[in-house]
Amino acid sequence: MEQDTSVEEQFAHTGRVGDRLRAAREKAGFDLEQVAAETRIPIRHLQSIEAGQFGALPSRTYAVGFSRTYARTVGLDEREIIDQVRAELAEGDLDPRTSPARFEPGDPARVPGRGLAWFAVLAGIILVAGIYAFYSTYFAPGLGPAPLRDPAEEKPAAAAAAPAAAPAATPTGGPVVFTNEMDGTWVRFYDGTGKTLFEGIMAKGDKFTVPADAANPQIRTGRPYAFTITVGGKAVPKLSEVDEVVSNVPVDAAALIARPVPAPSVSTTLSAPATPAPVATP
Repeated sequence: MEQDTSVEEQFAHTGRVGDRLRAAREKAGFDLEQVAAETRIPIRHLQSIEAGQFGALPSRTYAVGFSRTYARTVGLDEREIIDQVRAELAEGDLDPRTSPARFEPGDPARVPGRGLAWFAVLAGIILVAGIYAFYSTYFAPGLGPAPLRDPAEEKPAAAAAAPAAAPAATPTGGPVVFTNEMDGTWVRFYDGTGKTLFEGIMAKGDKFTVPADAANPQIRTGRPYAFTITVGGKAVPKLSEVDEVVSNVPVDAAALIARPVPAPSVSTTLSAPATPAPVATP
């Protein structure tokens, strides 16, 4: 009787966690460098996990957390992998004298990036400034200096205020250029048939121009927020502002131009109460 069970299915029943993860990675066509780039787990830790040497990791909680992230990346059942890691740890793969942490490390790909942290700080400053301005104009309007001229004389000047600046021109087409703003960003560009246009780790400042003749070009990366994108020399919104793995996202000029512009996270509108008209003196 022929054996039809695949290597991955055999490891699911008889192999250890490291063997199962390595088999799934090879089946998906990934090397350790790609998995490290997408999960942000150092290659030396991935090698320790595949070798079943959990004692080389900082603690048992890292063994569980890193294995869970690795399983998700290569398409294995996270819960099943976690249960098997804990079973192997109970067999003595990790030094029993190691004190377990009170929490398990989260998915490294979900840790907020530096750009998101700075955005949160800026949003907090804007909120505090808005509250202060609202209090000073609404609750205490008489605390400011008295006007030097009759308020009625100021109305024509207000009506002649300069017009608002014209909105930035929307790109209509042209070369699509991705510029990496971070160190060590793995990315793969490919066309609609799966043919690779570019794959590798880009350094900060590296650029990639999507071939104009590529049919349905797409992208896969774990750092979509690392790339600034221009179409015909004009900037378009990023693919994402958060840590997430994006895949099969069209990156031709028409698709990027059609992407919606993200709404601002903080919007504060302040209006001062109307100044009462002066009472005429007979």
